[in-house]
Amino acid sequence: MSGTTRIARGASHLECTGCAGTLESEQLVGVSPCCGKPLLVRYDLEGIRSEFQPDALIGRAPDLWRYEEVLPVREARFKARLGEGFTPAVDAPRLAARLGVGRLWIKDEGQNPTGSFKDRGAAVAIGRAAELGARAVAIPSIGNGGAAAAAYAAALGLEAHVFLPEDTPPATHEQIRKLGAQLYLLEGSISNARRAVLEGVRDKGWFDLSTCEEPYRVEGKKTMGYEVVEQLGFRMPDAILYPTGGGTGFIGMWKAFDEMERLGWIGAERPRMISVQAEGCAPVVRAWEQGADAIEPWGEVRTYASGLSAPTVFAGYLTLKVLRESEGAAVAVPDATMAEWVRVVGRETGIFMSPEGGAVAAGARLLRERGLLSEDDEVVLFATATGLKYVGREPR
Repeated sequence: MSGTTRIARGASHLECTGCAGTLESEQLVGVSPCCGKPLLVRYDLEGIRSEFQPDALIGRAPDLWRYEEVLPVREARFKARLGEGFTPAVDAPRLAARLGVGRLWIKDEGQNPTGSFKDRGAAVAIGRAAELGARAVAIPSIGNGGAAAAAYAAALGLEAHVFLPEDTPPATHEQIRKLGAQLYLLEGSISNARRAVLEGVRDKGWFDLSTCEEPYRVEGKKTMGYEVVEQLGFRMPDAILYPTGGGTGFIGMWKAFDEMERLGWIGAERPRMISVQAEGCAPVVRAWEQGADAIEPWGEVRTYASGLSAPTVFAGYLTLKVLRESEGAAVAVPDATMAEWVRVVGRETGIFMSPEGGAVAAGARLLRERGLLSEDDEVVLFATATGLKYVGREPR
């Protein structure tokens, strides 16, 4: 297939992650009506397999829409293009040597339009919501997700209502307001913001963009998995370290690898998926260490890494499933350590990453010390946002 040919099939159906029941895809929906669990988008992969092969990507725009055959937005007018996706995978040999691994890439998500990986989920989720008739969206956020929602709602002409804890970085507040969204600052954690969103959804008919409570943010985030494989020459790294809050990207990348195998792009090999959290908010790590099947809510959140301050994880059982299937791991690091590794990575690579990125670098060092990463491993670290959003914010 040439690089100029296009096939745009869209979703075939939605699937409940609780009972595997199916749901018709052409409707505006949140969680599954059967089980109240997250829905995943499914595609006719066999039907597109012969045409949608790696050579189909030649000549396509360097953004996430290059994978449009496995994205749910059908019409071009709902595919807002602000430069989202296809961020660089930066080869970092000096940092690899310092961490004691064979080879290391930093996936620099700070180069997305609003400065974080959240743009991926917002582009696809808001595009699909608009295509299915939504006119206003609402999101509880700890900063970057709200900025992304504001940007893509503006690009597509939708109202955006963003609810943040009042202690989120001030730069994000300014960004959201300047992008035209209605910003609400609330006391307490993101759980309070979530309750406020539910009131607006019930009373005003807003479409709820909460993490894993609609099917499409996962679809945008899964493109990180497609990109890693493409950028590494259609092969897998040994491990992927990812800062985990709500877990959407973690779940999405695992879904991407399954789709690529079904398309014939890769074999059955998989990277070890490693979840990194802050010591002051580590519900995934606690559940992993206890061998639990579900993730219980965290107590008081104490971390300056806003992207890691998610005390509840709605789709936590899916995150634990990925950890187990990949023979991965989960680790937590203190704020002071992640802040130090932000400086280390900056000196060794020239990338100014957010605290969440510092957490994965610190996590890699910790795993190497424990023998869970080896001197021969090829590793991808996700730097999920630019450090510019955290200027003036110090570890707790």
